[in-house]
Amino acid sequence: MKKIFIMLVVMMIALSLFAGGKKEEVIVDAVKVEDLKIVSPAGAPALCLSTLAAENPDQYRFVVAETIAAEFAKNEADFLIAPLNAGANLYTKGKSTYKLAAVVSWGNLFFASQKENFKLEDINGAEITLFGENTINSSIALFVLKENGIVPAKVNYLAGAANTQQLLLTNPAAVVLTAEPALTAAKTKKPSITGYSVNQLYKAATGNDGFTQAGLFVKADLITSSPNTVKSYLDMVKGSTDKCVSDVNAVAEAAVKLELLPNLKVASSAIPNITVYYVPALEAKAQIETTANIDIKQFGGSVPADDFYYGEK
Repeated sequence: MKKIFIMLVVMMIALSLFAGGKKEEVIVDAVKVEDLKIVSPAGAPALCLSTLAAENPDQYRFVVAETIAAEFAKNEADFLIAPLNAGANLYTKGKSTYKLAAVVSWGNLFFASQKENFKLEDINGAEITLFGENTINSSIALFVLKENGIVPAKVNYLAGAANTQQLLLTNPAAVVLTAEPALTAAKTKKPSITGYSVNQLYKAATGNDGFTQAGLFVKADLITSSPNTVKSYLDMVKGSTDKCVSDVNAVAEAAVKLELLPNLKVASSAIPNITVYYVPALEAKAQIETTANIDIKQFGGSVPADDFYYGEK
């Protein structure tokens, strides 16, 4: 009887050790954070990455904005910064599998003029020049004017913010749509320039502090193969993006080092007006749809589908 009791005790211990020793499956990520490849346009949204890129420049590649669609098609970058509407448009049309991880840029547009005592109401019945015809930026600009009861007599278009900046500098009577940091750079040459934030008009029209301008996109395969790496890197980007508010000097120094901004004076003045902050994709969904519905064709004809968003549902 004693032997049977001892055997039962031994079996129970063995079973408990087996049960207690059973470990959960450990996911080994295929790609480590230090091996990630990140691509961004060399513009204002890149500021969210600047302190990270300054420390590890070999991981980052900054390109001209016009080539960003090709980066989606290549499917080589693990993470991409891009205009949110461009990423959504390509995804809707089946030309990209990149998921939206976060919104990082919320509008850096301004109406500006050298006119003495320039007010937004001066746009009523006036001629204005926007940049980017048939783009989300021009659509937002026209939307906020209309919603705030401001009706220009004529709208002209130039290719980009650099073009409208030049017009702003050379024509004292011009009223243009420009963007930061171009506006700050122009003011250093012509202090008489006055600018009004499109975001202020957007908030009056929608109640939102800014429109969903640019996002951080993650390669779909990476989400599957390296989920922990994705989460770790997103935490890093959030920390870097937060510095655009909490440590402007650090961001300015990094941006100048990377040649994203021309000098510390312009960088330090412009960064607070560029409206860069981090919001996870799912948390920004309602605001994305508000922006999309202003010019739905820019988003591929419909608001993004649920599977466009990275994150826990």
